Amino acid sequence: MVEELVAAGVAVGCAGAVYAMAAARVVKQYERGVVLRLGRLQRSVRGPGLTMIVPFVDRLRKVNMQIVTMPVPAQDGITRDNVTVRVDAVIYFKVIDATEAVIQVEDYRFAVSQMAQTSLRSIIGKSDLDDLLSNREKLNQGLELMIDSPAVGWGVQIDRVEIKDVSLPETMKRSMARQAEADRERRARVINADAELQASKKLAEAAHEMSEEPAALQLRLLQTVVAVAAEKNSTLVLPFPVELLRFLERSTQAQQPPAAASEPSVTAPAAASEPPAVALPNAGTTDSDRSESGVPDAPGAAKSGQD
Repeated sequence: MVEELVAAGVAVGCAGAVYAMAAARVVKQYERGVVLRLGRLQRSVRGPGLTMIVPFVDRLRKVNMQIVTMPVPAQDGITRDNVTVRVDAVIYFKVIDATEAVIQVEDYRFAVSQMAQTSLRSIIGKSDLDDLLSNREKLNQGLELMIDSPAVGWGVQIDRVEIKDVSLPETMKRSMARQAEADRERRARVINADAELQASKKLAEAAHEMSEEPAALQLRLLQTVVAVAAEKNSTLVLPFPVELLRFLERSTQAQQPPAAASEPSVTAPAAASEPPAVALPNAGTTDSDRSESGVPDAPGAAKSGQD
């Protein structure tokens, strides 16, 4: 009798141990447990730790409450300005209601992924190429609102959506590169022209200052010679100012003898006052003698011939 009682106790203990092992469930800190008893939802959501269910009657579904990072596959689309692009993104979301995530949608991960792809295609079609390249913050906000609206009914909250990369055709890349190069060249020419204008104004002011002080031009000439000589050139080209030539000309004229300088002014009136010479055949000297000796006809000789 005692042996039967011991055997029955052992059997009950083993059955209890098997039942406990079958009914015990462990829910992690970042998970929540949703219990379905014979297909009916139990309102109480099991928290983290050890929990018990009815074996073969209850079914426990664990839902991860962590933030999930899901890449959105690259989508091909045509922008509003008719440019073919390929855009991929990444989405961050988490489950805020474990019961809704289990009951309202079959697979909330797959649903969020499909909704993100559809919304990304819609955003591509509504945006211009410049917005996709430079105004991504606004597009990210619009994409987040488009995904978050249906996801709220699934117990899912969209934390952030980021457009990760925008791929362009090679022809479009070359066109944009040429446009950027032309714009930079235009700005460089404008800056160069502005610099030339400022330099011309400064040069005009410098020329005005040098015109008041002639020695400044000579100093500038010496500075130019020093700058050219510093380059170790074999040939030195030295500019010669016109003012220096005029100075040398004036000094040369000042150094000429006074007799030579006054000779034209004295002989001219004498030649003008002399009467014309008259050649006489019976004069003391002949024309040939006078021409050979180089002596001109004197007015006295003409008077003697007449007497």
